Amino acid sequence: MARLKLATVWLGGCSGCHMSFLDMDEWLIDLAQAADIVYSPFVDAKEFPDNVDATLVEGAVANEDHFNLARQIRKRSRWVISFGDCAVTGNVTAMRNYFGGAKEVLDRGYVELATQKPAWPSDPGVLPTLLDRVVPLHQVIPVDFYIPGCPPPAGRIRKVLSALIEGKEPHLEGDDIRFG
Repeated sequence: MARLKLATVWLGGCSGCHMSFLDMDEWLIDLAQAADIVYSPFVDAKEFPDNVDATLVEGAVANEDHFNLARQIRKRSRWVISFGDCAVTGNVTAMRNYFGGAKEVLDRGYVELATQKPAWPSDPGVLPTLLDRVVPLHQVIPVDFYIPGCPPPAGRIRKVLSALIEGKEPHLEGDDIRFG
Protein backbone atom coordinates (compact mmCIF):
# COMPACT_ATOMS: atom_id res chain seq x y z
CA MET A 1 0.00 0.00 0.00
CA ALA A 2 1.18 3.54 -0.80
CA ARG A 3 2.16 5.84 2.02
CA LEU A 4 -0.63 8.07 3.31
CA LYS A 5 -0.16 11.76 2.46
CA LEU A 6 -1.31 13.49 5.64
CA ALA A 7 -1.84 17.18 6.38
CA THR A 8 -2.90 19.01 9.51
CA VAL A 9 -4.16 22.59 9.52
CA TRP A 10 -4.78 25.10 12.27
CA LEU A 11 -7.58 27.63 11.66
CA GLY A 12 -9.37 29.56 14.46
CA GLY A 13 -8.49 27.58 17.58
CA CYS A 14 -5.94 27.28 20.35
CA SER A 15 -3.61 24.54 18.96
CA GLY A 16 -4.77 22.11 21.67
CA CYS A 17 -5.75 19.53 19.03
CA HIS A 18 -2.25 19.64 17.62
CA MET A 19 -0.86 19.21 21.13
CA SER A 20 -3.02 16.08 21.48
CA PHE A 21 -1.65 14.91 18.13
CA LEU A 22 1.84 15.14 19.65
CA ASP A 23 0.55 13.26 22.72
CA MET A 24 0.40 10.12 20.56
CA ASP A 25 4.03 9.83 21.74
CA GLU A 26 5.83 6.71 20.50
CA TRP A 27 3.03 5.94 18.00
CA LEU A 28 4.26 8.97 16.05
CA ILE A 29 7.23 6.79 15.03
CA ASP A 30 4.80 4.20 13.62
CA LEU A 31 2.88 6.99 11.89
CA ALA A 32 6.09 8.27 10.29
CA GLN A 33 6.68 4.80 8.84
CA ALA A 34 3.23 4.73 7.21
CA ALA A 35 2.54 8.36 6.31
CA ASP A 36 4.21 11.51 5.09
CA ILE A 37 3.13 14.73 6.77
CA VAL A 38 3.04 17.01 3.75
CA TYR A 39 1.60 20.14 5.40
CA SER A 40 1.26 21.11 9.05
CA PRO A 41 2.27 23.65 11.68
CA PHE A 42 4.88 20.96 12.50
CA VAL A 43 6.62 21.21 9.11
CA ASP A 44 7.96 24.07 7.02
CA ALA A 45 5.54 23.88 4.07
CA LYS A 46 4.31 27.24 2.78
CA GLU A 47 1.70 26.07 0.23
CA PHE A 48 -1.04 23.53 0.77
CA PRO A 49 -0.11 20.70 -1.66
CA ASP A 50 -2.16 18.82 -4.23
CA ASN A 51 -3.27 15.20 -3.85
CA VAL A 52 -3.40 14.98 -0.05
CA ASP A 53 -5.04 11.79 1.23
CA ALA A 54 -6.26 13.06 4.61
CA THR A 55 -6.34 16.52 6.17
CA LEU A 56 -7.10 17.09 9.84
CA VAL A 57 -8.47 20.63 10.24
CA GLU A 58 -8.33 22.15 13.72
CA GLY A 59 -10.32 25.28 14.51
CA ALA A 60 -13.39 27.11 13.33
CA VAL A 61 -13.62 29.28 10.23
CA ALA A 62 -13.35 32.84 11.57
CA ASN A 63 -11.86 34.97 8.78
CA GLU A 64 -11.50 35.14 5.01
CA ASP A 65 -8.06 33.47 5.10
CA HIS A 66 -9.59 30.47 6.91
CA PHE A 67 -12.49 30.37 4.44
CA ASN A 68 -10.19 30.39 1.40
CA LEU A 69 -7.81 27.80 2.88
CA ALA A 70 -10.73 25.51 3.78
CA ARG A 71 -11.96 25.59 0.18
CA GLN A 72 -8.45 24.86 -1.09
CA ILE A 73 -8.11 21.96 1.37
CA ARG A 74 -11.39 20.45 0.15
CA LYS A 75 -10.29 20.65 -3.50
CA ARG A 76 -6.91 19.08 -2.78
CA SER A 77 -7.79 16.41 -0.18
CA ARG A 78 -9.42 13.03 -0.53
CA TRP A 79 -10.69 13.09 3.07
CA VAL A 80 -11.26 16.18 5.21
CA ILE A 81 -11.54 15.57 8.94
CA SER A 82 -12.94 18.10 11.43
CA PHE A 83 -10.32 17.88 14.16
CA GLY A 84 -11.63 18.95 17.58
CA ASP A 85 -14.72 20.73 18.87
CA CYS A 86 -13.93 24.13 17.30
CA ALA A 87 -13.86 22.56 13.82
CA VAL A 88 -16.87 20.34 14.62
CA THR A 89 -19.17 22.90 16.32
CA GLY A 90 -17.44 26.32 16.39
CA ASN A 91 -16.97 25.87 20.17
CA VAL A 92 -14.99 28.60 21.98
CA THR A 93 -13.97 30.42 18.80
CA ALA A 94 -17.65 30.97 17.91
CA MET A 95 -18.33 32.67 21.24
CA ARG A 96 -17.62 35.98 19.53
CA ASN A 97 -20.85 35.48 17.53
CA TYR A 98 -22.80 36.55 20.63
CA PHE A 99 -21.25 40.02 20.46
CA GLY A 100 -22.46 40.81 16.93
CA GLY A 101 -20.77 40.83 13.54
CA ALA A 102 -17.16 41.58 12.68
CA LYS A 103 -17.56 45.36 12.92
CA GLU A 104 -19.09 45.21 16.41
CA VAL A 105 -16.38 42.85 17.66
CA LEU A 106 -13.55 44.94 16.20
CA ASP A 107 -15.06 48.19 17.52
CA ARG A 108 -15.36 46.69 21.00
CA GLY A 109 -11.80 45.32 21.05
CA TYR A 110 -9.91 48.12 19.29
CA VAL A 111 -11.98 51.25 19.97
CA GLU A 112 -14.33 51.00 22.97
CA LEU A 113 -11.94 49.17 25.28
CA ALA A 114 -8.75 50.89 24.11
CA THR A 115 -6.86 52.93 26.65
CA GLN A 116 -4.50 54.49 24.07
CA LYS A 117 -4.99 55.31 20.38
CA PRO A 118 -8.41 53.74 19.82
CA ALA A 119 -8.49 52.54 16.20
CA TRP A 120 -8.53 49.36 14.18
CA PRO A 121 -5.09 48.24 13.00
CA SER A 122 -4.60 49.80 9.57
CA ASP A 123 -1.31 48.40 8.31
CA PRO A 124 -1.85 45.90 5.48
CA GLY A 125 -1.64 42.26 6.51
CA VAL A 126 -1.90 42.91 10.25
CA LEU A 127 -5.53 41.97 10.73
CA PRO A 128 -7.22 39.35 8.54
CA THR A 129 -10.69 40.23 7.34
CA LEU A 130 -13.07 38.69 9.89
CA LEU A 131 -16.22 36.90 8.83
CA ASP A 132 -19.39 38.27 10.43
CA ARG A 133 -19.96 34.86 12.05
CA VAL A 134 -17.54 32.16 13.13
CA VAL A 135 -18.72 28.80 11.76
CA PRO A 136 -17.72 25.15 12.06
CA LEU A 137 -15.85 23.66 9.11
CA HIS A 138 -18.81 21.70 7.70
CA GLN A 139 -20.70 24.96 7.11
CA VAL A 140 -18.01 25.98 4.60
CA ILE A 141 -16.99 22.69 2.95
CA PRO A 142 -18.11 19.06 2.98
CA VAL A 143 -16.41 17.11 5.78
CA ASP A 144 -15.83 13.35 5.62
CA PHE A 145 -15.09 12.49 9.26
CA TYR A 146 -15.23 14.14 12.67
CA ILE A 147 -12.92 13.81 15.67
CA PRO A 148 -14.72 15.53 18.57
CA GLY A 149 -13.10 16.64 21.81
CA CYS A 150 -11.59 19.76 23.32
CA PRO A 151 -9.01 18.62 22.67
CA PRO A 152 -9.63 15.13 21.33
CA PRO A 153 -7.62 12.55 23.26
CA ALA A 154 -4.56 11.11 21.53
CA GLY A 155 -6.12 7.64 21.42
CA ARG A 156 -9.10 8.94 19.45
CA ILE A 157 -6.82 10.63 16.91
CA ARG A 158 -4.73 7.48 16.65
CA LYS A 159 -7.84 5.35 16.05
CA VAL A 160 -8.90 7.52 13.09
CA LEU A 161 -5.42 7.66 11.57
CA SER A 162 -4.88 3.91 12.04
CA ALA A 163 -8.08 3.16 10.16
CA LEU A 164 -7.07 5.43 7.27
CA ILE A 165 -3.60 3.86 7.10
CA GLU A 166 -5.23 0.41 6.97
CA GLY A 167 -7.51 1.58 4.16
CA LYS A 168 -10.62 1.44 6.33
CA GLU A 169 -13.25 4.05 7.06
CA PRO A 170 -12.82 5.48 10.58
CA HIS A 171 -15.68 4.67 12.93
CA LEU A 172 -16.00 6.35 16.31
CA GLU A 173 -18.50 5.13 18.89
CA GLY A 174 -19.09 5.17 22.64
CA ASP A 175 -16.43 7.17 24.48
CA ASP A 176 -14.87 8.09 21.13
CA ILE A 177 -17.71 10.51 20.29
CA ARG A 178 -17.60 12.65 23.43
CA PHE A 179 -17.32 16.38 23.15
CA GLY A 180 -15.21 18.49 25.48
